[in-house]
Amino acid sequence: MSSKRPLYVARRGYRHRRATDAARLLPICGAFFYFLPILWGGGQTRRGVIYVFAVWLVLIVAAGLLSRLLRRTSDADDLDKNATEQVDGTV
Repeated sequence: MSSKRPLYVARRGYRHRRATDAARLLPICGAFFYFLPILWGGGQTRRGVIYVFAVWLVLIVAAGLLSRLLRRTSDADDLDKNATEQVDGTV
């Protein structure tokens, strides 16, 4: 009864798709948080400027981390594909 086939999607593929989804959602979330001070109202210019630059910094860091994660999973997928091609003899 126990088969060697995985019951679910492979972890690497699942993580890659979730990271891709996060990369697609990052600009939308960034725009929302970037323009959020407009909804605050009032004369809190100094606080708003600090907030905008903090959001900008967080977006840069998040984009860098997502880029690194996507590149790593993409490289691993390429290595798996090349190994499979060499085993099959379809180089």
